[in-house]
Amino acid sequence: MNIKQVKALTYRDTVHHKTLTNADGTPMRARVNGKVKTWKRDLNRVQVPMKHGLYDCFYIDQDNMHEFELGDA
Repeated sequence: MNIKQVKALTYRDTVHHKTLTNADGTPMRARVNGKVKTWKRDLNRVQVPMKHGLYDCFYIDQDNMHEFELGDA
């Protein structure tokens, strides 16, 4: 994903990880769990809260956004 695609994410959008897989071999899916956070001073800085499974929460930011791709609805 690029910075433009990450900024366009909205609540409950699904993304897929490029290398990590589920137990059945399908790509790991994660869902946007909140609002995309951006900064005025640094236009390339972004933070997106994500949720995977029941308890696993993490963020997509400018350092790891290349590991994800947009999922189908």
